[in-house]
Amino acid sequence: MRIKSRWFKPGETHDAAEQAGVMAFIVWRVSHQMLKRMRGADFDIDAGPAYFAFMREVLVFLVAVTDRMAHQRLDEQGRHDFTVALVRHLVRTYDENLTELYGAPRSGEPDWGDALLDQINEVVAHYAEFGADPHVDARAGFTPDFGFVRYLGRRLEPVVPEKDRLWVIDQVMAIEVPEALDIVQRSMHELWDPTPRPVRRRAGMSGE
Repeated sequence: MRIKSRWFKPGETHDAAEQAGVMAFIVWRVSHQMLKRMRGADFDIDAGPAYFAFMREVLVFLVAVTDRMAHQRLDEQGRHDFTVALVRHLVRTYDENLTELYGAPRSGEPDWGDALLDQINEVVAHYAEFGADPHVDARAGFTPDFGFVRYLGRRLEPVVPEKDRLWVIDQVMAIEVPEALDIVQRSMHELWDPTPRPVRRRAGMSGE
């Protein structure tokens, strides 16, 4: 999956909300891509409640990971502003997607996005109990440890049918999370990297 995460005009400054908006788009796409890959690997995650339950779990995991990456780069206020803006973008996107599919909730019922927000508030605290992988150079960006990633697999077990539960942790740990982390780590690096992007010139014809 190709993701563009460098700013078009290098050298410009961008506030936390702008940075978070870019990362929210990337995190959403990575989560959706993981779901597609799992379905392509014959995990029966049907459209409907299971589909969005899977998306919520992966989004929460990536919020927790991205927040740790922000901690490596920003001061406490910057990290707070970035993560709050990231969550707001994702909640809004999630709400818009479910509203498009199912319409607005009935009168008196909470917005669709509230389910994601509540889950983020609850489960990110669980991920806080885990740390970084000690075998990975920290300069590569925050890489969650074994327990961090395994916890995602455990949370996904109830989402998939019983026949798939035996394999979901292995699939997530060995294939899906490394792929997702590579994209998110690279995107976070490029987002804050001030190095100008090399300009590719189109081949042209010249004549007298």
